[in-house]
Amino acid sequence: MLTEILDSFGLVNPWSYLGIFVGISLVMLWRLEAMLAHGLEGTALGTLVMPYCSGLGNLLFVFIMVQRGGAAKEVLTNCLVNNVTNLTLLLGLPSVLWGLTIIKSGSGKSKTGAAAKGKGKEEKGGGKAAVGAQVNRLSLLLTLTAVLFFTGAAWLLVQDGELSRTDGLILIGLFLFWQSFQVYDVMKHNVQRKKSFGFLFYLDATLVFLCAWALYESIDWLVAWITAQKGGFVSAANLGWLSGWLMVVPNALLAFYWGWKRRAEVVYTSQIGDGHICIPLCLGVYALLLPAKVPTAFSDGLALLLVAVIAHAFSLLIFGGLPRWLGAIFLVGYGWFVWTGLLA
Repeated sequence: MLTEILDSFGLVNPWSYLGIFVGISLVMLWRLEAMLAHGLEGTALGTLVMPYCSGLGNLLFVFIMVQRGGAAKEVLTNCLVNNVTNLTLLLGLPSVLWGLTIIKSGSGKSKTGAAAKGKGKEEKGGGKAAVGAQVNRLSLLLTLTAVLFFTGAAWLLVQDGELSRTDGLILIGLFLFWQSFQVYDVMKHNVQRKKSFGFLFYLDATLVFLCAWALYESIDWLVAWITAQKGGFVSAANLGWLSGWLMVVPNALLAFYWGWKRRAEVVYTSQIGDGHICIPLCLGVYALLLPAKVPTAFSDGLALLLVAVIAHAFSLLIFGGLPRWLGAIFLVGYGWFVWTGLLA
């Protein structure tokens, strides 16, 4: 249907489909921000809703590759590129540009004397903000712990060189358990605050997920076009890398938008939460539908992800966020990942 519409205007080309993909992602971003006022906190938005929107392309890519009988290598590379990009480039670059601070250093210092009396209201408000920052940090650490378990489980399951249907069921089960826990946490928070999801929340959620058909058709066409290219960098030989970068475009928009708005907790959870879609959900779904052999390089990539997750956890504990200098190190690490995996 989408192809017929574009063909009537003479716009059947890669740039048109890429524009549709980015445009739909921007619509999602627009309605996601509205959800903040409809019953979702920043960390819940990043953990529950954003991953399904920004990671929907990766999940659709899995189904498209299964339909086309595509090589498992491309799906595995897509998932690995997506998660490594999220945890290094798309957290490191906003950190360098704007800083990603959840808890400001010295925020807990108290004032004495006349200055303190004159700023009683400000301190009271600052105390609430400090408590909120602590809660956000704990939520992020919990999410990172989930990523650690997901990635560690995937790493253990591929040590025999394959992903079986049983492995797929285990990965999907881990994902569903985590999501049920998150849903419970959001509902408990709303009950405590006497908040509820209004009609506009469900309308926005419906609009966001109705965009899926346009994403599916645009991704399907782009995958077919890249597969048909036999020479050059943009070709079937690099489908896994190219699709991984394409699927990460919505996440890049989220990272830069929320980073610019100084919402570090949403930047963090949008990138970390999106990783849940690829590992374990996308891997699990692919293994369930089409059991696959796993190259050694994928296991090494999972080990790199484990190191990145641990580094983020220590950074949150020690610095209360991601310092600019550590963000720069992540950027260097991402450059090394691309060089060794694609160019070397």
